[in-house]
Amino acid sequence: MSTVYTAGTVLLLTILGLLSGTLVNYLADVLPHTRRFSLPRCLVCGQEQAISAFGLQIFRYQNCGHRRPIRVILVLAYGVITALWIWFAPPSRVNPWLGYLLLAYFGLVAAIDLEHRLILHPVSLAGVVLVGGAGLLRHGILSTLLGGAAGFAIMLGLYYFGVIFIRWLKHRRGVSGDEIALGFGDVNLAGVIGLLLGWPGIIPGLFLAILLGGLGGILILLWMWLRKSYHPLAAMPYGPYLIAAAIYLFFR
Repeated sequence: MSTVYTAGTVLLLTILGLLSGTLVNYLADVLPHTRRFSLPRCLVCGQEQAISAFGLQIFRYQNCGHRRPIRVILVLAYGVITALWIWFAPPSRVNPWLGYLLLAYFGLVAAIDLEHRLILHPVSLAGVVLVGGAGLLRHGILSTLLGGAAGFAIMLGLYYFGVIFIRWLKHRRGVSGDEIALGFGDVNLAGVIGLLLGWPGIIPGLFLAILLGGLGGILILLWMWLRKSYHPLAAMPYGPYLIAAAIYLFFR
């Protein structure tokens, strides 16, 4: 492979990653607030931003000058890194273009969940189409549907267990609030991931996600304790752990 060819490929993949990252940033900006495609707004003051220059507004919003969240840079870097990875080290069992679409989709879900503690229903429905299609290509219809149903049902059981546990804990401690261990968006996401991993692949997928979530939760609680901001009922996003488990198992 010539040096010129490699440099040109890297440049094109970098542009692709920046474009996909810009799209993910746009959706992560507007969907949590409007639930539809709309003009981007400053997350600080709410002023509308010109869509033509939105992709160039990496550090500050053009119209008002407020800083953009660090998520913008992280998502752009994620887009470029995944584009380079999927091209130069493609997984043997996944079409590179389909793989990149899946990575971009999961990047959007994780970005919104980390920033807003939300997994939006419209985004989950889009995942049923995209992720479900990938599952059908990998596993066939029966395994895909069983995996989706199992992922949804198992996480639904954990959701209700978490609701009961949090109510018991708040009653015991004499505190009030609306905190929940898992959101219903996590239940929907588990169903979507079940479509991707199929049956019985969703079982090790959920096991790995729970393991990663436990380790991540310990690190987060330790960080909160060091900052003296510990709260026993603090909400933590669970979607990224489900996504990490799904990506590892599907792309390996």
